[in-house]
Amino acid sequence: MFNKEECLRFIEEENVKFIRLAFFDAFGNQKNIAIQPDALPKAFEKGISFDRFNIKGFDIKGKEDLFLFPDPSTLTILPWRSMDGAVIRLYCDIKDANGNLYCEDTRNLLKEAVMELRSRKLNIDFATQFEFYLFHMDDNGVSTKTPIDHGSYMDVFPKDKGENIRREICFSLSDMGLEPKASHHEKGPGQNEIDFRKNDPLQAADDAQTFKWVVRSVASLHGLEADFSPKPLKDKPGNGVRVQVYLSEPSKVKSFIAGILVHIEEMTLFFNPCKQSYDRLNHEGAPKFVVCSSILRNQLIRYPQYRQDMFECQSLDSTSNPYLSYMLLIYAGLDGIDSNLDLEQVQKHYINRTLPSSLKEAMDLASKSDFIKQYVPESILKTYLNGSDEDF
Repeated sequence: MFNKEECLRFIEEENVKFIRLAFFDAFGNQKNIAIQPDALPKAFEKGISFDRFNIKGFDIKGKEDLFLFPDPSTLTILPWRSMDGAVIRLYCDIKDANGNLYCEDTRNLLKEAVMELRSRKLNIDFATQFEFYLFHMDDNGVSTKTPIDHGSYMDVFPKDKGENIRREICFSLSDMGLEPKASHHEKGPGQNEIDFRKNDPLQAADDAQTFKWVVRSVASLHGLEADFSPKPLKDKPGNGVRVQVYLSEPSKVKSFIAGILVHIEEMTLFFNPCKQSYDRLNHEGAPKFVVCSSILRNQLIRYPQYRQDMFECQSLDSTSNPYLSYMLLIYAGLDGIDSNLDLEQVQKHYINRTLPSSLKEAMDLASKSDFIKQYVPESILKTYLNGSDEDF
């Protein structure tokens, strides 16, 4: 990781000519401001101002500008851009004019959740698995929704025509300091999966956002569209995100899982924030019931018998904001620990309970939830209740 001085030295030594200062709206859509290298020292000290009014989920009642403060530890070079005048990206903290961290910044909300974990001397890591389709584009650069192959689960070339692109994606990620663990063809035609090694919550969320950007960029360079949407093809498997959660205290895992089961229905709006999410949920291969299983792999929570310190949550999709999703998973789990919930008793209580079957149902549950209102700022909750812009 870089500090400010190392970051500035890197820019000079590597002939960096362009700097992207990146941040995210409430839905996790990446935004950025591009600056020249000579503007970076000022950005570190005083920030770069921007207009909050056009950023979804940011409080429009505030009159003051907000400021982007680059986080030097997130420096990464963009390997698909020309090295003759390199381009780097820095994620940013968002502050107000008084230097206070902005409370509607979901990246900062996750940082606060991590601080709560540390105050309890509890460590959590996340390892994420992403699914996406690769589609051909026409001569005008518009997706045809025609998959690049007709392969199926873990097929190889020539049935799998995405292996070279997956390899290039993994190499690009490695060049950027990310650690992909495995990749393979998924069940659907042209569907792929790339898995990551476990990391602390903030780094895992940063990596998730970087990953989606890299995949789309590399696919575009090959004349393809990378589609992360939950159900891009009506009669084919959907795209999910599986999140493996590792706790430093295995004795607390069952209570942590129980807390998630108790709050999962009200959190679903944030894990599955668009209409298409519900074309995937409750269908073949996707979770339906509020249940934890040590055997069945497609249940909401999988708690494998061979690991006492880990479980897997399988309801999320890539339209979710990982900063917000990981924050809610942490607080729900901590509530289970604080309440000393018994997993077996919770399972009995929630038997035959299902996840919301529509976006409207998920909105209704979130709008009535004291748990959600405690941790999700009002402006962000209102934004989600008004509906996603389907921008994925």
